[in-house]
Amino acid sequence: MKFDDSLWKAILEDLFADFLRFFFSNADEIFDMKKGFEYLDKEMAQIAADAGPESPKYVDKLVKAYTREGNEQWVLVHVEVQGYTDPYFDERMFTYYYRIFDRYRQRITAIALLTGSDKRFHPTAYRSEFLGTSIHYQFNTYKVRNQSEEALQKSNNPFAFVILTALLSLQRSKLTEEALLEMKFGLARRLFSQQFSRAVIRGVFYFIQHYISFTNPENNTKFDSKIDSITQKSRHMGIIEMLKERETQKILKKGMAEGEAKGIEKGKAEGTAAAVRNLITKLGLSDAQAAEVAEVPVSLVKKVRASLKKKK
Repeated sequence: MKFDDSLWKAILEDLFADFLRFFFSNADEIFDMKKGFEYLDKEMAQIAADAGPESPKYVDKLVKAYTREGNEQWVLVHVEVQGYTDPYFDERMFTYYYRIFDRYRQRITAIALLTGSDKRFHPTAYRSEFLGTSIHYQFNTYKVRNQSEEALQKSNNPFAFVILTALLSLQRSKLTEEALLEMKFGLARRLFSQQFSRAVIRGVFYFIQHYISFTNPENNTKFDSKIDSITQKSRHMGIIEMLKERETQKILKKGMAEGEAKGIEKGKAEGTAAAVRNLITKLGLSDAQAAEVAEVPVSLVKKVRASLKKKK
């Protein structure tokens, strides 16, 4: 679930302008997209600090967005991705609202993206009343489970592919591994047929690739092989290699950072081993493929794979 959270956070940043257009039909009239966005992750973490380490995990984003009103006017967009049933969710949304407002004194719009399977869970507002004093906080909600796959497929907004991915993930318990593989491949193939930018294609494909996982890791290799077959002769040639390089570099950098206290060379070694492990387990690469991407000897990959088998 932690990896899913990081995927949501990454795709929201990759596609935030399209995210706004997906939920607000007049987004380009309201927001000045050219000025970009400021992601207030540290500030949001402080606001949500009292959730505590034992609380269920969820994704929250706070984003500063400029409006087209002029004079550097801006608003705050609060996004919650909620994947489980929480009877106190509406209260948490209200708590975040008043804390954000107290800190910034700016207008706020909130969007709750509900990705869970519980059809009954669909909070839309927080209400409280006592002896003539009352509060009613309404927020935007979008329940993935209730969406029309046909309508989403007709959308020309790349964020629709993100929702289609989440929708397919909800259906996976009713599908065989073979059916899931074909549907995941079909979704990726439709993505490649769109006239989106290379950066958008890369971000959405990364989300599809990792958000929908297989019980049998061999299907990861099958999926990559099927994708390779349609990208080698298209304008997206090389995108798989770029994605694998992105994953490897991210892991190598993390290993270097964690290994600083132990010495640079040891940090490199630990980062490389971590990269190889993830190339094997998350991307399902063969020994030769993992060695090529991580730029290490095949013998090292074999050692890492052997160590993984011992842990099972």
